[in-house]
Amino acid sequence: MDWEIIGINFLYAALGVVLMFLAYKIFDKLSPKINFEDELKKGNIAVAIFIAALFIAIAIIVGGSLN
Repeated sequence: MDWEIIGINFLYAALGVVLMFLAYKIFDKLSPKINFEDELKKGNIAVAIFIAALFIAIAIIVGGSLN
């Protein structure tokens, strides 16, 4: 087992999580009329599906850029 490869994979995973978080915060700032956290607390399923789709799209973009 090559520990260098494992370490690089963990680094890429951490970088991917940070980039996903930053992309979500940027999108949240770009849409000031919608408070996603309050809508999720109210149980708004449409907002939950939208955020899930946003995370999947961001993950595909970040994953492709890290390769």
